[in-house]
Amino acid sequence: MSSLVSIDTLIVDIPTIRPHVLAMATMRSQAMVIVRLVDADGIEGIGEGTTIGGLSYCEESPESIKSAIDDYIVPVLMRCDPTRVGATMAEIASSVRGNHFAKCAIETALLDMAGKRLGVPMSELIGGGRVRDRLPVGWTLASGNTSVDIAEGERMLSDRRHDIFKLKIGKRCLREDVAHVAAICRALGDRASVRVDVNQNWSEAQARRGMAMLQDVGCDLVEQPIAGDNVDGMARLVRSLPIPLMADEALRGPGSAFRLANSAAASVFALKIAQSGGPLAAAAVAAIGLSAGIDLYGGTMLEGGVGTAASAQVFSTVPNLAWGTELFGPLLLTEEFLADPLVYGDFGLTVPTGPGLGVALDP
Repeated sequence: MSSLVSIDTLIVDIPTIRPHVLAMATMRSQAMVIVRLVDADGIEGIGEGTTIGGLSYCEESPESIKSAIDDYIVPVLMRCDPTRVGATMAEIASSVRGNHFAKCAIETALLDMAGKRLGVPMSELIGGGRVRDRLPVGWTLASGNTSVDIAEGERMLSDRRHDIFKLKIGKRCLREDVAHVAAICRALGDRASVRVDVNQNWSEAQARRGMAMLQDVGCDLVEQPIAGDNVDGMARLVRSLPIPLMADEALRGPGSAFRLANSAAASVFALKIAQSGGPLAAAAVAAIGLSAGIDLYGGTMLEGGVGTAASAQVFSTVPNLAWGTELFGPLLLTEEFLADPLVYGDFGLTVPTGPGLGVALDP
């Protein structure tokens, strides 16, 4: 039986390149919880737990993630064999309820160690292994200013960095938001896919009206327009409107994925490893979606390089990512903390091929 000899957690707080305006908060920096495990053989595993906008997005914050790991998960880890990832995570699940982001950071680090121990990328430990080495990556236009967003989108297209754009709306009145989206669709829509994310900020009545208006102006997809726990309302919107509805905050792991699929309450699933409770749970969410005929999209919590690499490893195993991914988190940060940055270009991200996550921290 192997054992851990070192467990470190730290919060890394890095400014963003510009304000990132969401319906519930404006981000000017991103705080990421980084986990570093070392076993008795000297093998290191790293993981990341990152959320958006502190407690304005969900029940976990950087501080609560670190506390959950240090005070509740570490004592369990110290009596487990880190080479047995499934058994270790089951033991943690029996001792710690919820706390998906904290569990994701730990599971990622354990899978990173397992990949390094076996000399294979983390993707080869999930399902049938990877089916692609590159992922299409979208960019969120979230300055809140129409002309600024258009100029930013033009730069991304010119640099061949992104041709998928998601707009954060829901903070302004419906007509203003639709006018903002319409202007961007007119400017960029013939060269890129334009989608929106409302972050649960509409009522069902607003969503019914807003989604119809958004389809008319050329928007391709609407993400989580109403509260994630209003599954019946989501199902009514899916039945009555042709524009695809993507579930995000409604997805909290395989159980919620099954309920959404059973209720036909989403056209698309936004896969997120942290929100699902870890890479293995995210793979299960993907399997449920594919089995139910629901399209998939690789989502992000705006993680840094570690969490983004982990997400990329999982998404590389998904047979059909109909809507691409949005793994742009490291590009939103003013500083890099990986020894070798992830490789972006030609509208996509190259999935690391080294053992485990395929990335290392810059000390």
